[in-house]
Amino acid sequence: MQETRQNRIARLLQKELSLIFQSQTRMMHGVLVSVTRVKVSPDLSICTAYLSIFPSEKGEELLKNITANDKTIRYELGTRVRNQLRIIPELRFFIDDSLDYIERIDELLGK
Repeated sequence: MQETRQNRIARLLQKELSLIFQSQTRMMHGVLVSVTRVKVSPDLSICTAYLSIFPSEKGEELLKNITANDKTIRYELGTRVRNQLRIIPELRFFIDDSLDYIERIDELLGK
């Protein structure tokens, strides 16, 4: 029962975070940030979001910028989901490098 609730909240947060990043990156031409996966702790206090950043060369720089502004992102998220959630979870961001890993494996198999 609890896991179903966690999954529903994770999907809600993933959708809203992706909309926030989409609106923020419109001003930065040539940069795409997508939220690939969101995990929520069992007590719903911590949200771990995995981001896929294109181009991947700017990944570390953008991740530093995002973590520096996590309070404003959390506030924006809170204004969007304030009717669905009582407590807005603490946000943690990580780079999802699975696409780079897949690309590297394909490259090695092609040799």
